[in-house]
Amino acid sequence: MASTQINPTRMELNRLKKKKVTAIKGHKLLKDKRDELMRQYLDLVRENMALREKVEAGILSANKNFVIAKAGMSGAALNTALMAPKQEVNLGVGEKNVMSVNVPTFEYQTRTADTNDIYSYGFAFTSSDLDGAVKSLADILPDMLRLAEIEKGCQMMAAEIEKTRRRVNALEHVIIPETETNIKFITMKLDENDRSTTVRLMKVKDMMLEEAHGYSKK
Repeated sequence: MASTQINPTRMELNRLKKKKVTAIKGHKLLKDKRDELMRQYLDLVRENMALREKVEAGILSANKNFVIAKAGMSGAALNTALMAPKQEVNLGVGEKNVMSVNVPTFEYQTRTADTNDIYSYGFAFTSSDLDGAVKSLADILPDMLRLAEIEKGCQMMAAEIEKTRRRVNALEHVIIPETETNIKFITMKLDENDRSTTVRLMKVKDMMLEEAHGYSKK
């Protein structure tokens, strides 16, 4: 049903026709954006599942090695071995644009390039299980950062997909149908006005002929 506030004029009709064209184009663009977001989102979800399994396995392995190392070393010796780390990790946070969504990116850089600097202790008085635990944690660091990056990206993309879906539905089920209804309403009103004007002109013509020639149309 057409809105009661619609002014049935040709100017309003032209405005609504332009609005309909714009809404249809916007609807198509938003649908394409939603579909591409969904595709990339599903790719991230699959990568997220694989990475989470890998990271959890690495953390489990590191925990087991720490438990075994703690069983073979005194608590004081273990604390002393891990008290003063030789290696440092600097984390950089950036972002990249994915279909208008600014997802975070994480990059890290170690203080030194020597891979052995992850061990902050000598090997003479420590367990090899402690070495394995430290090595396991160092190895899964890149995957942990990538996992954090992906999970945050998934959250942001899911929110954007929902927002885009609402806009698509609003255009498809509200704005475009309402605009089409208003266009139809104005077109009918203008046609009705044109017919009324034609009838009035014919009547005026008949009256003028009757006055001029004494002719009456029956």
